[in-house]
Amino acid sequence: MTGWYDEELHPEIRQGLKIDRVLYQSSDGLQDLIVFENPRFGRVLCLDGVVQTTEGDEFVYHEMMTHVPILAHGAAEDVLIVGGGDGGMAREVLKHKAVRPTMVEIDPDVIDFSREHLPSLSAGAFDDPRLELVIADGCRFMKETAKRFDVIIVDSTDPIGPGEVLFTAEFYADCKRRLKQGGVIVTQNGVPFVQPEEVTNSFRRLGESFADVHFYLAAVPTYQGGDMAFGWASDDAGLRRQPAETIAERFAAAGIETRYYTPDLHAASFALPRTVLDLMR
Repeated sequence: MTGWYDEELHPEIRQGLKIDRVLYQSSDGLQDLIVFENPRFGRVLCLDGVVQTTEGDEFVYHEMMTHVPILAHGAAEDVLIVGGGDGGMAREVLKHKAVRPTMVEIDPDVIDFSREHLPSLSAGAFDDPRLELVIADGCRFMKETAKRFDVIIVDSTDPIGPGEVLFTAEFYADCKRRLKQGGVIVTQNGVPFVQPEEVTNSFRRLGESFADVHFYLAAVPTYQGGDMAFGWASDDAGLRRQPAETIAERFAAAGIETRYYTPDLHAASFALPRTVLDLMR
């Protein structure tokens, strides 16, 4: 199969990605899954007609969801990843040598699939002894675990179907109980220009549990419609207001390498355009 893959997540927008070669395709009546190669983005994973991740730009998403909260915290030791079955989030968290990451993924088949078809995303993360991998429902884990964390990263799908429960006020309240004092939670919140309700809903629901709720932005090319928003919630408003110089010192001390993230970009990403500020009501 060659030709073009048309993504129609939004009825008024269509995105086409050229297919050079199909590596995997499955349709069982419940979901349609395909992995194909694109000359610009490398391997592309699509589920039910929607681009989930690509080798070409996944680093933007994964770096911004991990290094921003970990370096803003400054002394994170216990980091929880909810979701993240492709392994990209674990890969980036593990770059911080002092961190003890826990990853909760509901479906072990997602991990096996990603290791086989998208191995560059995890890059060995699943074999790292520092990673505690828990196969469980993220919502149930959050209610039942006795562990507490400095940073919680919610790497969810959009709030449709199974992923919807990870966008509820109840789930955010459970996250609050599992955070240590001075902790922070970050979430993926879609593209505000075409998914404005995600920002508004998350702002309200996170605000029921946290004193400081905000968003920060990053440009992920295959997530159509403009910059992507990441939700940010903590009881310490100072975490997101630290100067780039402070972040730069922590970044240098961590000794990690990135392709998108920089300390200056970290600080600037919290500056929001009026269009997004207007959604925070």
